[in-house]
Amino acid sequence: MKKFLILTILLFTFQSYSQTYVKVNAFTTLLTIPNVGIETSIGNKSTLQFDVLASPWKSIKGNPRQFYTFTAEYRYHFKDNYNGFYTGIHIGGTKFNFQKWNYINTDLYEKGIGYLAGATIGYQVKLNEKFMLDCFLGGGWHQGFYKGYHISTGERYDGAKNYNKSGEWFPYRGGVMVSYKL
Repeated sequence: MKKFLILTILLFTFQSYSQTYVKVNAFTTLLTIPNVGIETSIGNKSTLQFDVLASPWKSIKGNPRQFYTFTAEYRYHFKDNYNGFYTGIHIGGTKFNFQKWNYINTDLYEKGIGYLAGATIGYQVKLNEKFMLDCFLGGGWHQGFYKGYHISTGERYDGAKNYNKSGEWFPYRGGVMVSYKL
C-alpha cells in the first residue's frame, strides 16, 4: 500500500507540473498522411519534439507512395514555452518505397533509407488550458540511399552495384499541429 501511495503522489506531482503535448497535423491528416508527435518542456524556453510522418500507401494509381519519417527536434521559444514564435533544429531518419517527382508517369521507382537534418520555424498559440495550435514550416538536407526498380517487372534499372546516393536541400516539414496537453 505504501508503494502505491508513493507512486500515486509521484505521478500526480509529475502530471501537475507536466508540460507535454500530444499532436496531430491537421493538414497532412486530411491528405491521408498522418503526422503525430509529442512535445515536452526541457527547460525555460526549450522543448523537445519527436514526430512521425507516415504515408502507408503501397500504391496510388499503380505508383508506390510509401514513406516514413522519424524526426527529433530541439526548439527554442522566444517568449515562454508553447507561446509565440520559435525556431528549431532537427535530425531524423527516413524509409521509403517511392516514385521521385521527376519519375512520375514512368515505370521507375526507388526503395531505400535516408537521413535528414535541418531547421524549423513556427508559431504556437494556446486556444485554452488544454489545446494549442502549432503552425510550422521546415526543411533542410536529405541524404538518401536507394535502389531503383521498374514498377512493371520489379527488376533493377540502375547500374549501381549496391546503393545509389542522392542528396537534396528542400522543404519537407510543415502544417498545423492540433496539440493536446497531457
